[in-house]
Amino acid sequence: MKPSFRYSVLFIKKLTIRKVLNALSVYFYYLLSIVFKTTNRGGYPVSLSIEPGTSCNLRCKECPSGQRSFTRPTGQIDVKLFKKIIDESAPFLTNLIIYFQGEPFLHKQFFDIVKYAAIEKKIFTHTSTNGHYLSPDNARKTIESGLDKLIISLDGTTQDVYEKYRVSGNMSKVIEGIKNIIEARTLLKSKTPFIELQFIVFKHNEHQIEDVKQFAKQLGVDKLALKTAQIYNYDSDTDLIPTLDKYSRYRKNDAGTYEIKSTLPNRCKRLWESAVITWDGKMLPCCFDKDAAFQYGNLSSSSMKITDGNSNANEFRKAVLHNRKQFEMCRNCTSGLKKH
Repeated sequence: MKPSFRYSVLFIKKLTIRKVLNALSVYFYYLLSIVFKTTNRGGYPVSLSIEPGTSCNLRCKECPSGQRSFTRPTGQIDVKLFKKIIDESAPFLTNLIIYFQGEPFLHKQFFDIVKYAAIEKKIFTHTSTNGHYLSPDNARKTIESGLDKLIISLDGTTQDVYEKYRVSGNMSKVIEGIKNIIEARTLLKSKTPFIELQFIVFKHNEHQIEDVKQFAKQLGVDKLALKTAQIYNYDSDTDLIPTLDKYSRYRKNDAGTYEIKSTLPNRCKRLWESAVITWDGKMLPCCFDKDAAFQYGNLSSSSMKITDGNSNANEFRKAVLHNRKQFEMCRNCTSGLKKH
């Protein structure tokens, strides 16, 4: 079975009629928003990102967790709050990402919250990790938790290149972790998790693209994803921007500075199909709002249905529909990026 087909099977297995109907309603209302500038979602989010916590062992250059630069409170999600959110959204949710900022495996009850969502509530669940905590024991627990997809970041095929972005990272430990999770999946005769190796392309590692393709085959992962990098100061800080146009979100303009390639249309599908929940319950429009500047409300004291349809949510959607470029986080977004 081809990996892409197997991934689709894993996803479809957790669909229900109720989830499909909710998704159809959400996308229908999104189309209405484009034509009539209406702000109603018309259902629950199809996809949710829930943040286990903000702490991380690495010091990655473009990451608020790595740079310890958050302006919002930091911490770990309470299991009761996590279950409250899942209980309300489970009947409609087709995709759950247990990740936003931070290293998810640092949450003390990470495997418990994954199991609750993936096995008890039968939600397609995945996470993203830097791969430093995939010991043989954690690899086994990951399999037993029912996690459907695991993304492991490895942005270099040699330690000197890898650590240029993944500061304080140990490439050998990541490779060992990948081998551990694959071995555990084999020993437990499990079809999950689907393992994706993620390689973010920067100027300093673009020469290793062909190497990482061979690396992925040798390791036996299910998929290799070559990702473009988000750069905060892209108009002045060009050390990380790739020279390969295919893997860059940015291009040089007539003034000789960089600008994002995105056409930035006055619409955003993410505001209808998904939402992000911080560790302390704040509901946000999308994953680009890393400092929770545009909160809809807090799910610690309110329901998702009420929060998602309140004035804060509707006003933000309305503002994007009329002038998306007014928001800095939107101006550095890949939605609307031209394909090359």
